[in-house]
Amino acid sequence: MDSDGKAHRPETAGATESVARFEIRLTRCLNPDGTPCGELPPLARDAEALRALYRAMVWVRMFDRRAIALQRTGQLGTYGASLGQEAVSAALGCVMRPEDVLLPTYREYAAQFQRGVDPADILLYWGGDERGMAFAQGRGVQDFPICIPVASHVPHAAGVAFAFKQRREPRVAVCVLGDGGTSKGDFYEALNVAGAWRLPLVVLVNNNQWAISVPRAAQSAAQTLAQKAIAAGIPGEQVDGNDVIALCTVLERALARARSGAGASLIEALTYRLGDHTTADDASRYRDEAEVQAAWQREPLRRLRAWLAAQGGWDEAREKQLLADCEAEVEAAVKRYETVAPRTPATMFEHLYAELPAAYRAQRDALEVGASSSSLTGETDALAPSLSMGEGGGGGEPTP
Repeated sequence: MDSDGKAHRPETAGATESVARFEIRLTRCLNPDGTPCGELPPLARDAEALRALYRAMVWVRMFDRRAIALQRTGQLGTYGASLGQEAVSAALGCVMRPEDVLLPTYREYAAQFQRGVDPADILLYWGGDERGMAFAQGRGVQDFPICIPVASHVPHAAGVAFAFKQRREPRVAVCVLGDGGTSKGDFYEALNVAGAWRLPLVVLVNNNQWAISVPRAAQSAAQTLAQKAIAAGIPGEQVDGNDVIALCTVLERALARARSGAGASLIEALTYRLGDHTTADDASRYRDEAEVQAAWQREPLRRLRAWLAAQGGWDEAREKQLLADCEAEVEAAVKRYETVAPRTPATMFEHLYAELPAAYRAQRDALEVGASSSSLTGETDALAPSLSMGEGGGGGEPTP
């Protein structure tokens, strides 16, 4: 495309012919007001399954609000909320099998909770304790920890998928990243090898329209992010990322394709980040409020609730009970987090090397000696990072 949006047609000499054609499809099942658009999949009539998806979205929205309150009162270091994007991870948690492997960023909480992660561990992680990311221990899944570096986990996902293929295991590696991550070399390289080797990999791009303060339009001249799959020789498609029914349909199809040996897929979920990038951000400095208010009209919870209510599967009594249940469960998770015993500073040197280099050994030994001598003067607590935060912490609004 030219900069004015018109198709670029270079001057040619001699005979020419088109050698390849592509198109990018967008899937949507429900309109923003919850009314159907076209024929619906069987999931749209399964009230029990839809209520479970709605509960997963409500739960993580309330968790987000509580976590932000904890951060604002100094009980978390920082936090990245998934406000407005809950449908993406709720759908992912619904369609993945336990034996699959999730490689998340920091907005996939709904999927992580559905896959057995204790919400208290997510708080532990954002509170600065890496024990919150030890997912390989006792959870029944082999998911990766949260990836903060942009797109650095996409090659890891390709590696996991390669292992599945080598072992002839019918498992899928699912990698989630944001729109900004698709500008990184790691993303392109991983997609290329996934296409060349027909790896059981699903790459889900959560296109929330903003890479921190950089709008989607400034990140890439590509008309869609899904079309970045074309060069890798794999299918690429868009889905309405606020439509959990459409998400489940598209993701389930991609996972089945990967599981069957047909290879990788790239899915671009079109959604919107309704909150700040993280608690360290202030989106009002770079984003128009009118844009945010318009996006609220498309948010995922309202859409599914309206559809469920229209089918007789939801009412005010159910809503009130759900909010009460979720609030109690979130508060229970916060209590678990608050009662985790702190670790000593010297533990920061664990898991870095099989054999710690001399320089680090000296630092660790100095910390241990300092802690030991401080204990004689009653100063141990001042050296240890406190994770026992006590009561308080504000509390988010109970209504999502």
